[in-house]
Parts: sequence; C-alpha cells; structure tokens
Amino acid sequence: MNSVEIRKRFLSWFAERGHAVLPSSSLVPANDPTLFFTNAGMVQFKDIFTGAQRSEHRRATTSQKCMRVSGKHNDLENVGRTRRHHTLFEMLGNFSFGDYFKEEAIPFAWDLLTRGYGIEKERLWVTIFESDDEAAEIWMKKVGVPAERVQRLGAADNFWSMGDTGPCGPCTEIHYDFGSEISDDTRGPAGGDDRYVEIWNLVFMQYEQAADGTRTNLPRPSIDTGMGLERLATVLQRKLTNYDTDLFQPLIQQAAELSGVPYGRDAEHDVAMRVIADHARAAAFLVADGVMPSNEERGYVLRRVMRRAIRYGVKLGMSKPFLYKSADRVVSMMGADYPELIERRSFIQEVIRGEEERFSETLDKGLVLLDRELEQRPAVLHGDVVFKLYDTFGFPSDLTQLIAAERGIEVDIEGYKTSMEAQKAKARASWKGSGEQAVPELHRELANIFDATEFLGYTAEHASATVQAILRGGERVASLEAGERGQIIVSETPFYAESGGQVGDHGEILFDGGRFEVTDTQKGHGDLVVHIGQLIEGTLRESQKVRLVVDSERRDRTRLNHTATHLLHAALRQVLGDHVMQKGSSVDPNRLRFDFSHHKPMTAHELQEVEEIVYRNILANEAVSADVMPIEEARALGAMALFGEKYGDNVRVIRVGDYSKELCGGTHTKRSGDIGLFRVLSESGVAAGVRRVEAVTGIEALRFTRERDAGAAAAADRLRVPVQQLDDAVERLQSDRRRLEKELEAARRELARATAGDVLARAKEINGVKVLAMEIPGDATTLRDEADRLRDQLGSGLVVLGSRSTGAVLVIAAATKDLAGKRVHAGNIVRELARMVGGGGGGRPDMAQAGGPNIDALPDALERVYALVQG
Repeated sequence: MNSVEIRKRFLSWFAERGHAVLPSSSLVPANDPTLFFTNAGMVQFKDIFTGAQRSEHRRATTSQKCMRVSGKHNDLENVGRTRRHHTLFEMLGNFSFGDYFKEEAIPFAWDLLTRGYGIEKERLWVTIFESDDEAAEIWMKKVGVPAERVQRLGAADNFWSMGDTGPCGPCTEIHYDFGSEISDDTRGPAGGDDRYVEIWNLVFMQYEQAADGTRTNLPRPSIDTGMGLERLATVLQRKLTNYDTDLFQPLIQQAAELSGVPYGRDAEHDVAMRVIADHARAAAFLVADGVMPSNEERGYVLRRVMRRAIRYGVKLGMSKPFLYKSADRVVSMMGADYPELIERRSFIQEVIRGEEERFSETLDKGLVLLDRELEQRPAVLHGDVVFKLYDTFGFPSDLTQLIAAERGIEVDIEGYKTSMEAQKAKARASWKGSGEQAVPELHRELANIFDATEFLGYTAEHASATVQAILRGGERVASLEAGERGQIIVSETPFYAESGGQVGDHGEILFDGGRFEVTDTQKGHGDLVVHIGQLIEGTLRESQKVRLVVDSERRDRTRLNHTATHLLHAALRQVLGDHVMQKGSSVDPNRLRFDFSHHKPMTAHELQEVEEIVYRNILANEAVSADVMPIEEARALGAMALFGEKYGDNVRVIRVGDYSKELCGGTHTKRSGDIGLFRVLSESGVAAGVRRVEAVTGIEALRFTRERDAGAAAAADRLRVPVQQLDDAVERLQSDRRRLEKELEAARRELARATAGDVLARAKEINGVKVLAMEIPGDATTLRDEADRLRDQLGSGLVVLGSRSTGAVLVIAAATKDLAGKRVHAGNIVRELARMVGGGGGGRPDMAQAGGPNIDALPDALERVYALVQG
C-alpha cells in the first residue's frame, strides 16, 4: 500500500464513521502564540478543546502537516541519522469534541490497524497510564489484546496536558514490534528498546487541571489522536526505516542521481541524502505556507533547514544549486493532497534557488574564516569560533570538526554548546509569539452565558437591541454613569467588529435620556461583539433597550478601501505571479495597507501596472456581490483565502465582477466604481520576503493627487521650467552636481599632494625600512589614493597617512609587497593606532584602514608608527 493510499484509507475510514474530513491547517499556527510551527494535529482545534470556540462538528479527521524543529520537539540534529526522526511529517488524526470517548476511540483505532490496514495483531503492543483501569478493561476485554501485551506506564509516558492548566488526561499508545531484525529484546515498549515503535497515540481529555494541580472531570470529555504517516508507511511497506518508504525514496534517489553518488554504499553519504530528502520536504511546505528565509523567528528556522541540506549536498560534491530541484519533486509527489504546493510551485523554486545562490557566497566566506583560524595552528579551536561559523555562516559543528581533524586540531565542542544555549535562551526571550492577544477571562465567562452577537451590519447601519452586559475596568457592572468608559455587549448589532484587517466601526448607542459614544468595536470571546467607548450622558443599565447607530460616513470610506484592497490583491497576483499571498492588511477610513509575499522590491513599472489594473476595474463599475457557500464550493470557484485565517464549513465570498474572488467577512461597496479614484502611496519591505503597498481611495486619493501636483508645480516654478520639463531640469542639476563633486575631489587630491611635499625627504629609515607617517587633509578615498601613490614613490617601504577632515580620525597604512607580512604588517600597525584614537580597524599585510573619535590623539598615533616598526 503506497503512502497516498494509506492517507486516503485513514480519512475515508473515519468519514464512514461520521467524522468530517477537514483540510490540514497551515504550518504557521493561526491560534497559538506559543508555537513557532504547527506540531500536532490538535493545534487547529485547540480553542475547541479549551472551550474558547464552538465546533461545527462533533467528530473530525485530518491529515495534518507538522514541523518539529524548535522547542522541546527539536529533532533537527537527529534527522538523517536515526530511523524515524524528521523535520516535516504528517500526523493522521481523529477527534471527538465531546461526542465519543474511550469505549469507541480504542476499538476505532484497533479495527483500522488490524482490519483496515491488515496489520498482524501479534505485532501490536499497548501502553496505558498506570491508573487507567477503564482503558485497560477496554483493551483486554472488549478488544481482546492479551494482558501480557498491555503495559502500564507513568505520567512521563502516558499522561498528556496542554499546559500547567487546562484540559488534560491519560493516553494510550499503540506500538509496533519490528521483531528480531532489530533486537532480541522481548520486554515490550516498557523496556525502551528501539524494536518497539509507537505508531498511534490516543489522548483522553477528561480532566480540567487548575493552577494548584487539582483536577476535576470535564463535562464533555474529548478525544485527540495522532499517528505519524511516515511510521505507518514503514510498517505497511515492510521496511525498517521511514527513509526506505515511498515518501522518501524518490527524493533520495534523485539526490543520488544529481550527485553521482550511489545510495547504500557509504554511511555518511547515506546520511547526507536522507537529510536532503527530509529538508526538501520541509522547505517546500514552509515556503508554500508563506514562510520566507530570514534571520528572525520562523524565517530563521527555514534558512537553517535549507542551509543544512545545502551543506550536505556540498559533502556529496554538488557545487551547483540542487535543493530547488528536490523541492520541486516534493511538489510533484504531494501536490495532489496539498494543492497549495501546486499553486505556488514556481515561487517555491525561485525562493529556494535564490537562497542556495546566496548561501554559496556565504559558505565561501565561512571557509575563509575557518582557514584563517586554522592557519594559526591552535591546539584547540575555540567554541565561540565554532559557534560563529554555525550561526553566521551556517556551518554545522560536525563539518567544522571534520575540517579541523584533517589538520590535527581538536574542537572545543563544550564551548560551542555553551554559546548555542546562550543564543537559544536569547531567542526564547525575544519570541513574541503569533501576535494573538490574550482574551480577558471575563470575556470567556460571558461567552458561556450569551450566544454570539448577531451581526446586522451587512444590510443595516442602525438597529434596536437589548444591553446584555456592561464592563468597566475589567469587571462586569450593573450600570454605567455619565463620563465613565466601558464596554457594552448587546444581543445584536450593526457595528462591525475589527477583523480581517478592517478596523472596527465608530458610532453611537442611544437610549432614553442618554448617549454612549462608540470609539472602537472589537470581537470578544465566542464571537461576542464588544462596543468600546464612553457614556456621554445618562445612566446605562443592563437589560436596557438601546438604539445603535453606526458612523455611516466613516463606514463608507472604509468600504472603499476594503474593496480596493481586494482589487489590489488580484492585480498584484496578475503582475507579479500567483506566489503573492496576503500576509496582513489594515483597512481604515483614511487609507489601506496591504502586506504580501514577494521576495524583491517592485519596480516603478510594476507599480504603475498594478495601479492601472485597479483603476480599470474601478472604471468598469463591476457589481460587488457577497454570497455564503460551502468552503469547498468557494475553493472550486477560485476564491482566495486570507493567510492563516481559520474558516468554518460555510464562508462568505466577495466577488468584484469576474476579476476578484476572496473569502471575506468585511463590508464592501456595491459597485467597484464607488471607489472613484485609487492611488498607490508607497511600496516597501517590512520583513524578509514580505512587501507592503499603501494606497488611498476616493477623496483621500484626490487630496494626495492635488498635493503631489502642487509640489511638482512649486518645484517647476523654482526651476523656472514648465511642469512637463521638470524631470529634465532635475537631471541637469544632478549632472552639474556630479561634475562639481569630481572637481572638488580633484582639488582635494592636489591639496593633499601639496601637503605631502617631498616624500623622500620626509621619510625615515627604521631598521632598513623607509617609513613615512604624516597627516594630510581628505576623506578615506583621498587617503587611500595618496597612500598608493606615495608607496609607489617610496619603491620599498611603509606609508601611514592620517586625517581629521571628517571630524573623526581616519588612518590608512600601505606597505610595499617586498615588505608586507615579512618586515611590516599594515593590519597590525593600524590596529595599534586604532586603540590610541579610541576606535578599531585592521586589514591585510599590505593595506589596512582604521578610525576613531579621538582627533587629538592623531599626532601621537602617527609618531607611534616609527616605534612600532622599530619593534
């Protein structure tokens, strides 16, 4: 059974048993600020398990893409060396949200493994939590597993908790016995031998744990299970390692073909090919989910994974980019089950190849640093050097050890580990999470009392409602007095709560004898809408009848920007490519901001093309429609989804004619022509692989255009040319400036030469070396040019020039080739001078540069040159 069939059978097995088959969520968690990456199937359901969100399903099943390369689940260094460690893996899971429990979950799993997949019952062992008699009875009496193959283990192995507080419970694990081919150990999973491998973990969430450690029974116990597809494929395909399955072998064989190195003949070469196969999978999926290589957070993890694969490719003799080809094979193998790979195929290749080319340059620099350190023949290569090679240039410690060993030099691995731990601690301290704000506990309580607030704002901007709750200072109160600030929750509202990038509405809540000014609208817990503001007059009480009135003018201007954002998104994809994905947005009454995935700045021509496409769609005055439909129907329609957003079974699709289709819950214009005018303000980079476009619409776009026209007119007037000739006039000014700068530089050089005077007459001979140390005016370029000229005039000797013309000290040292590195070393000399002037510097034996802030110390520093040569 191949891996595609294994995955399909799992999902269909549970679909036949009433489970909704749901798609994998992104590797970037949308609802858990504590995680770098999705590392388990239950992550997308965390809010359901904690009670923060209501589920549309009682039962669900998924095949979830997961990453474990950070935190306590960091498997990176083991990848390629063990039978089953990976960075990216797929977790098959079935979930019950208060529906069935142990008595159904255990037989479900056993029946699928033994009947659905045909695994021999005699090969399966079970572990349970030491005090879980209920699970033991189900396994032995209902399922029929012999008592000798049911083992009780402690909390470290068979008890699961979400954290210090919250849902928790015992779990049971199903293990596969690989037999005597691995070892003769017959103790079962409890013995810890590699012969017995866990393939499925069933978690029974039945308790709520309080901060003091006490546990109470949950009213609706739930089930969370997880089984690694890679391990299951190993079992079903009769292999001993995951890397021998069809999930990895095509990638390993491709690496062998690209490198010309056969697989299976050399242990270290085999490790390299397994690493490449594993890391190509991770890189392809991460880039497809919008992660870009960078030096921060998730992007840093991706960069390290890719560079690790590239380094192993170098070990196999691959000097040209290859990883992008491996990643493309991943797309071919898995794109049918993960369509985002197909959608972003060209982008995945482009990003990975670009990183390979950049790392090739960095790798060369790292080798130069390592060679320089090893040339000094240290007894031990310091750990901080090993760490710098790893952290800055991407060298793994084992590669550094290999190169050092070839020269008979040991490596300070303990020092390296100390530096590594310090860096990890720093990373943990700086990690800000996914940006999700903590939900106040009071909002959680209210969500359990009241149903979700009904939103009326798609068709109305005013409505009548009843006040359900009033909050002041983090507490629920019975009433609010004039002048007090608070939060109001009502039964239904036309006010749009901030979400999807659109800001919350402003307006008023009116009642007999009073008025509450709404200055923000936010989503509370459980889809409650919270109206934030101040009571201007009267006394507002719970259960009071009120009239809600949205600020229509502000809402209208926000509508223009939101619909324009959809057109902008579509235009960017049309111009730049289908790799463009929304990474964030902000839509308010004054402007729009749109962040998207793209790896380089947009050109002026591309920006003009995007702006024109948007404007043509505005002129077409297309109808803007909103339709609610099943999510699968929306996807088939080609509707774009917001990156990282979670969607239910039914979604709202906004269409602007046939040009733009997006899943969106925001407010929009009725026709595209309502936008009126659209102008791009700027395009910039906000993070590695993320660009930002800011724009304005309607009256704000008109104001922007007028201001720009006025500025151009003023500049043309000052240059005394028509506006149409402004560009030519500026070009003439720039040309004149360049000419004058060249003339000024030539004058400076002449002045420097005049100051230098008779070189031969002023040079001193120290130990047979002619030395000239003097101060001249000029910047670094001038000093460097003069040092070269004077060195040539000396024929053999050392020239050291200093300057204070820029307000700080500059020092240049130049030695002739016959002396450099033998009698004198320019780099060592300027380092000594740099200390005297309070700065730093260095360089080659024949040419070096330094600087510092202490200008008064320059004369003494130049005089010191002669003593340094004297020795």
